[in-house]
Amino acid sequence: MRRAAPHALAVVALLVAVLGVVVSRDRPGIAGTAVAGTSAPTVTTATAPATTTGSATTTPPATTPPTTTKASPVGAPLAGRIQPGVVRTGVATFYDSDGGGACSYDPGPDPLTVAMNAADYGNAAACGAYVQVNAAGKSITVKVTNLCPAPCKPGQLDLGAEAFAQLAPPVQGEIPVTWTLVSPPTRKSIAIRYKTGSSQWWCGIQVLDHRNPVARLEVQVNGQWRQLPRAEYNYFLAENGAGCGGSIAVTDIYGERLVVPALPVRADIVQSTTLQFSAH
Repeated sequence: MRRAAPHALAVVALLVAVLGVVVSRDRPGIAGTAVAGTSAPTVTTATAPATTTGSATTTPPATTPPTTTKASPVGAPLAGRIQPGVVRTGVATFYDSDGGGACSYDPGPDPLTVAMNAADYGNAAACGAYVQVNAAGKSITVKVTNLCPAPCKPGQLDLGAEAFAQLAPPVQGEIPVTWTLVSPPTRKSIAIRYKTGSSQWWCGIQVLDHRNPVARLEVQVNGQWRQLPRAEYNYFLAENGAGCGGSIAVTDIYGERLVVPALPVRADIVQSTTLQFSAH
């Protein structure tokens, strides 16, 4: 079993980073120049989204159905280190996971989660990705929710304890595995959340419940699309307030681009949409 200490250090570092953003201080390595977005093979425009506060959901009246232009993307041109269809080898360890961690997701009941090694985490590019893990004839699919810092090696997965137990007895501590990116079935639609402290002057935008890894997020500013930089804690930042509260375009690694109509800037509120990326 891996010691919890490295994760504790990672969480402390994460809290320091988040606090720094909340008070609107510049953070090295995150600020960047926004660039104009480009077109993608698939564009879907959502109807007006529902808003979720706790367990209550309010769905607005139906509007014009979404318009979708479909094309078959070739490969995954926007993928980072984790390429679909590429089988990776490594080892799996485990830790006590509650589904929270460096990706800034809320703790949840799903025990099938994994912390990704730093090399493959890719500045949060792996957050929300699903990977199929195989070991000794057994297989599970887990969601990336956290970062596994050194001494985790490239290719290593630090599984939630319950996920590890489905592959091998926990007494083994570490097992050889192969793993690959997958695009699983889901009944969920993507959701958007503005970060604590967000306003018209500064905002952080997070995408939730996406089937495929998110490669890019753009906001509409004066009729133009501008790409936002991604923080290592999995929020896309508009540090000068540009686009906060406007339309949002989310693109996955396959180039499918979903356009979400303007949402109110409501910090820490999960706002549902009617959209989801295609399965691959």
